[in-house]
Amino acid sequence: MNYELFIAKRIIAGKKYKNSISSPIIKIAITAITLGIIIMLIAVATATGLQNKIRDKMAGFKGHVQIVNYDNNNSDVSTTPINIKQDFYPELKEVEGIKNVQVYANKGGILRTDTDFEGIIFKGVSSDYDFTLFKEYLVEGRFPDFSLPRTKGILLSKTVVNRLQLKLNDTVLATFLKSEFRKLPSNRKYTIVGIYNSGFAQFDKNMMIGDIREVQKLNKWTENQVGGFEVVLDNFDDIEAKGEEIYSEVSPKFNSKTIMDLYPTVFDWIKLFDNNVWFIIGIMILIAGINMITALLVLILERVQMIGILKALGSHNSSIRKIFLYNASYLILKGLFWGNIIGLSIIGVQYFFKVITLNPETYYVAVMPVHISIGAILALNIGTLTLCFLMLIIPSYIITKINPSKSIKFA
Repeated sequence: MNYELFIAKRIIAGKKYKNSISSPIIKIAITAITLGIIIMLIAVATATGLQNKIRDKMAGFKGHVQIVNYDNNNSDVSTTPINIKQDFYPELKEVEGIKNVQVYANKGGILRTDTDFEGIIFKGVSSDYDFTLFKEYLVEGRFPDFSLPRTKGILLSKTVVNRLQLKLNDTVLATFLKSEFRKLPSNRKYTIVGIYNSGFAQFDKNMMIGDIREVQKLNKWTENQVGGFEVVLDNFDDIEAKGEEIYSEVSPKFNSKTIMDLYPTVFDWIKLFDNNVWFIIGIMILIAGINMITALLVLILERVQMIGILKALGSHNSSIRKIFLYNASYLILKGLFWGNIIGLSIIGVQYFFKVITLNPETYYVAVMPVHISIGAILALNIGTLTLCFLMLIIPSYIITKINPSKSIKFA
């Protein structure tokens, strides 16, 4: 029989324990554990949510890896065409974990109305374009139908539509400069069939999505000429390894870059979230541990007489220490229980009701995204329990300093 655990349970269940001098301190310790796990869960959920949402948005606009000519000078505008007949298109069979390979071509232009104008990048895509990551940003209308012989339907952001005072199904005039010197610009009319709102201001302010055949005609390219290829991966976490594999598989005349290479400042910024999260976790565990040490010492000092009696009856110091460590572990588990209930409830409210909003110009999202996995929840709880428990081992040695004859004498 584990008598240490039996005595610890009796102490916890006793009325004196609940009404003792140590009761307020114990409640403070439990509250510290509860608040600590709440803050840690929210920190992990928001940081992971922001990272996932930002990178998914960028992949929705640019794919995970882009294959282009070396001479494009990192421009958003496609200048030199690539022949669509490549070994890696429409399938890159040599590399595993590839979800889709899609063509695109970009053209710079201006949208005009009777009263205003707006500069845009016309991104031409084809029927092979994967709109999976884009679906949640479509707020009105539909995606263009690329199965038609020619489609004039386009997707515009809510930002551009509002600036030009347009609405769904309106016709808008687009002007594109020609590459030939002193040639008159080309004018085209397009119909707004869909309006999206990604919250990513960098793209929302100027990205127009339509049929790649329109860009080909504007550039006087053939149907086999495109601006480049976008590769969509099954798992973003493999992007660096897959980017290297793709680079080694394509022709030496092509360059392949991941979106992490194309937008290093954005990804360096979201990597900082990890440092912030680790800092918060460290601070919260330290605060919780200090409060638990205080509670443990108070529990020990409050039961000096009981410790003396147990020693007089032949109990070893290690056994008595176990009693109080069991007791402290119960307090930690109680704090973790309530912390998980409250923390996950807050995360759930944000996930379903979008209570907290953000400035998209600063954070690239309009609503605070949250995401947390079962593995992260277990790691936080097990880590907190283990570290707090280890922090209590050394303070528990105070029990060895208690003299049974002196402690019983004043009982």
